[in-house]
Formats: sequence, structure tokens, C-alpha cells
Amino acid sequence: MLSREEQLREARRAKMRTLREAGVDPFGTRFGDRRLMGDLRRQYGEASAEELDAARIPARVAGRVVTVRSHGKIGFAHLQDGSGRLQIYLRLPELSERERLVWEHLDLGDIVGAEGVLMRTRTGELTVKVESLTMLTKALRPLPDKHAGLRDVELRYRERHLDLLVNPESRAVFEARSRIVASLRRTLDELGFIEVETPVLVPLAGGAAARPFLTYHNALDRQLSLRIATELHLKRLVVGGMERVYEIGRVFRNEGLSTRHNPEFTSLEAYQAYADYRDMMDLTERLVQNAARAVNGSLRAGEIDLTGPFRRITMAEAVKEATGIDVMALGSSGDERRDAEAVRAAAEAAGYEVEAATWGGLLAELFERYAEDRLVQPTFVLGHPVETSPLAKRDSRDPRLTERFELYVQGREIANAFSELNDPEDQRRRFEAQLAQRQAGDEEAHPMDEDFLAALEVGLPPTGGLGIGVDRLVMLLTGAPSIRDVILFPTMRDR
Repeated sequence: MLSREEQLREARRAKMRTLREAGVDPFGTRFGDRRLMGDLRRQYGEASAEELDAARIPARVAGRVVTVRSHGKIGFAHLQDGSGRLQIYLRLPELSERERLVWEHLDLGDIVGAEGVLMRTRTGELTVKVESLTMLTKALRPLPDKHAGLRDVELRYRERHLDLLVNPESRAVFEARSRIVASLRRTLDELGFIEVETPVLVPLAGGAAARPFLTYHNALDRQLSLRIATELHLKRLVVGGMERVYEIGRVFRNEGLSTRHNPEFTSLEAYQAYADYRDMMDLTERLVQNAARAVNGSLRAGEIDLTGPFRRITMAEAVKEATGIDVMALGSSGDERRDAEAVRAAAEAAGYEVEAATWGGLLAELFERYAEDRLVQPTFVLGHPVETSPLAKRDSRDPRLTERFELYVQGREIANAFSELNDPEDQRRRFEAQLAQRQAGDEEAHPMDEDFLAALEVGLPPTGGLGIGVDRLVMLLTGAPSIRDVILFPTMRDR
């Protein structure tokens, strides 16, 4: 016995066959010169019934049928296109036999074209009085119930086409995302940055601490990785004289799934020669604020105030605020091992679990575990340790730290930037330290990249670099609770 859904689908297929047998193509051709329904509403939404009747304004529209009802020899339906919805009205005796057949075999979800004149019904609704009706696409599957909508979160992510059709709020998020990305590009273009594209398939996945996805190139007979960042190629372009470059593109990290993480995500990276991390702070504020204005019309995103300048705090200060542990004071002996033991002892005495082996590693771990979630309003966190910043320039005031910041909002990292390390010998030593960690079992440690080192030896000018997680920025500016709400087709587990 067929299920209810199978019965509905078979009924639609039967209608499709009837249309075909009558010479009506259920999957029609182009429907050009149509007007957007939103445009018609804006242009004629205030016109009276008398004005519309006198003007006989032609209207040629096409869209998906979202409501349909018949009353004897008259019929009403609402069509929806990307700009909105509009009602159509028709009188069956005034239609051709083919057009009446289309109407009689119409289902919710079908896509039709209608041509006629604008009118206003007795209830005052702007409507197209149909003079011709064309079947453009017969929908063989029903839409979700119009009252219940599509509320199953898992189904919304898996079948985004249905989510967009029946949940206007989802469509609004992705329209906002488009405006945010356009704003990022516009701001950088106005500042003289050049947009570039760098390889997605790379021999070595560098530029971040992450485990890559691996693939195999048959023609080259070699293993390649999907990129985990665009950083190293972009800095090689700065070496080549492209002094302001940026790329907005997908990067891939073989990591877990959560409300904040998707294995593929969109990153913006920008590099500016003769600048440093302080210039990148100014650039970050400008990018975020312009994006907020573009999508929200203000510098507010819910309870978040994006009015600058953003708060600035060191990582050690954030740890002290959250835990009471003064990592800087405990790291003043000059003996790396003794400093690490002092921080570990203080953490354990205060009831905080730690695993890192070095003073810098403990600083970063305490921050990530116990401090970052407390940073709700926009905050630049400075003073990152060298151990977790293999590509950043050392801080001249404290060589254990780097000229780096991360921007946190609502406890989430939104941006990461630093003064780029341009000393090739220091960079080699950092890579060697990372290589030792990799050999000890750390799959996310940075690989040794001889091609990048060779480029540094040609000479990288003092450079500021910035990375922004576009998906997290969209989450912030739209109020989306999960990264899957702002990625059209998020990675999902098997059903």
C-alpha cells in the first residue's frame, strides 16, 4: 500500500501525464520580459482600483504557486518569485481550453507564468487579472505544509531548497550574507587592495594549525591536500610586489562539527606591505563596521555594540580576569621550565585543569578554556605566545610573545591578525619547532615549507596580515545561533 506522500506524488505524475497527452508541456520554456512582483507592489501598491481600471497596466509575472482556490468559474492563486508574492485572478470562461487544463491540473509548488492587467479586488488586494496562463514547471513533490513550515532543523540543513521556499527568515539570512561579502570586497577595493585567487589543491597545507583533507592527483601521481588557509601563497604575492592583496574563498579543515565549526568555511585574508598588526586592527574595525551598516543599517547587532574603538586586552590580562592567575608574573624567572611549572602549579591549586607543557602553551590553554567565553562585546586580544603563533613577528618588548591579535565577540573568534614574520631564519626555527611537535604526534602542527622559506629569503617587506571568518561574521550580524544557519549546504553526517 502506498504511503500518503507516495499517493500525492503519484497523483501529481498523473496530472503531468494528462497535460502531456493534451499537448501541454509540463516543463515549459523561457518566460521572458516578466516583471518582478516586488517591483509591481512598490510601483502600484498605492494605486486605487479606479486608477488601475482606467490605466489597464500590463503585468507579466511568473513564480511558484503557494496558494490556490477556486469558486465555480473563477479562481485565485498567489505566485511567489524571488522578490515577493502577488495574487492572480482568472475567469475560466475567458481562458483557452489549454489554459483551463493548466488551471484544473494546478498544484501547490507548480511554477506558472501569467499575463494580464493589474486590478484591485474587493478586499483591496493588488492582483493580476489573468488573460493567459502558462505551465512552466510541474512540481512532482509537494511543498511542506504552509502553516507548519519546515521547522525540523536537521531537515532544513539537508534540504535547503525547501527551507528557502517556506522559511522567509532563512532566505533573509543568505541575502544578508551576500551584502556582507559585497561590503568586505567594496571596503578592501576602495583601500587599494587587489583580489586574487590562490590554489585550493596544495602539496603542503600550511598557514594555520589544522589537520588537512588529503586527496590524490592521478596524473601527477602524488598526494595533495585541500588548503587549510590562503596565507602562505598570499604572502608570496607580497614578496612579488603586490603590496595589498586579499582573497575571499573556501578553506578546508578536517576537524569536528559544532555550532561554530564546519569542515569547509569561507575565509577572508588580506595582506598589506609596510604595515603591522596595529594597522590590521584599524582595518578590522572598518571592515566589520561597514559590513554591519550594509546589513543592519547601524553599528548594532542585537545586544552587541560595534561602535569603535573596540576594547583591547592582552591574553594574560584576560586570563587573570577570568581565573585570577597572573601568568606574566609567574613567567618572570627567565627559566622556561621553571616558569611553566609555576603556572601549572598555580592553575592546579586554583582548580583549573591544564595539559600544555610550556609557559606559552599554558597561557594559550588557560585563555581558550576559561577566558574566551567571557568576551561578549568586541575585544581585541593581544600578546599571543610564540608557541601558538608560528608565522607572527615576535614582540620586541617580550620575545615570548608575538605582535598578534584575535578579535572576539560573543565568546567567538571572528578575526586573527599579526605582524608577519619576515625573518627567514627565525621562520625556519619556528617551522623546525613545529616539525618536532608533528613528529611527536601533533597532527595540527605546521609542516616545513621550503618553498615559502625560499620566498622569504627573497625578502618580505614588513607586512600586516588579517584573516576574518566570514561565516562567523555573518552569524554575528544576523543573530544566527549556528554556523549551519549561514552556510547554504553545511557538511552533514549520514542520515
